[in-house]
Amino acid sequence: MKGNLDNPVSGNSKGHPELDDLDGVPPKGKTEYKRFHRRGNRDKVQLAIASGPISTRKQNLPLERLDPVSDLISVRTQAEKTQRWLALRPVTIAGPQTLDSKTPLVNFNRNDMAFRAFDQLRTQLLQTLRFNGWSRIAIAAPTPGCGSTFTAVNLGLSFARVPGSRILLMDMNLRAPGVAAALGVNCTGDMRCYLSGKIDPSQYLVRAKETLALGLTSNSDQDTAELLLHQYTSTVLNRMNDRFRPDVTIYDLPAILAFDDLTAFLPQVDGVLLVSDGTKTTAAQIKACERALEGRTNLLGVVLNQARTLGTQSYVG
Repeated sequence: MKGNLDNPVSGNSKGHPELDDLDGVPPKGKTEYKRFHRRGNRDKVQLAIASGPISTRKQNLPLERLDPVSDLISVRTQAEKTQRWLALRPVTIAGPQTLDSKTPLVNFNRNDMAFRAFDQLRTQLLQTLRFNGWSRIAIAAPTPGCGSTFTAVNLGLSFARVPGSRILLMDMNLRAPGVAAALGVNCTGDMRCYLSGKIDPSQYLVRAKETLALGLTSNSDQDTAELLLHQYTSTVLNRMNDRFRPDVTIYDLPAILAFDDLTAFLPQVDGVLLVSDGTKTTAAQIKACERALEGRTNLLGVVLNQARTLGTQSYVG
């Protein structure tokens, strides 16, 4: 087949002059058709070019300019954050607790139903967080005693089993702090002083595992909503997350319908995980919580605690 371009084509293609200058621009108003025969196959592939250059070269998207200086600064910054994280004072988590205790740890029994349930919950949450670019979770219940601390602690331990992760668990239930007791950690801290900016995070936070850090408190406080509403609380928490850059920060908070602490704290989180008790939480209470959160933050899901199935007791559903 002979080329019909107005401009002459060179004859350097060994018997295929129509392939010699495929980058030539056809005259305006004309459409060029070229047929190519595949070796060993008689099917014809027709390429129609309405306008513009004809090219067999693969068109690549433009590459972003590399900035070695910025890349080096980013690497150094990440290394500094990791070093700060590992420099936190280590503490020891107590061994496995029985399911009869107030806040049992299921992290030590991989065959337990609750262990597998927390891992499933962790994986679903982690996928949601990564997809949306979120990292801060509040965990709360409609009423006291539904198991929000139990959920926060065991979920934090499940997150921390992901290699290379940095998980920060903060006990923001200053009315009835329970994270330290649940983990069997003797060393606690003063959350009010920390949120007021009187304690440096490197002196306040402790590290229970290489992948898990804790913000604890030993003193109960009944005026916490005002503290959480204070602008400096937001500043302290933002600086903390920027300084250590945890993959996930979990905040354990008081009951939604009993206090206004969670409402005051909503600007600091990306979403709320609601914990209900299968033995006492009502559908009306869950609906009331959903109305309280609607339009203010994301409801990440509802965890059913103390659910009874087939005659056996499971702790998360």
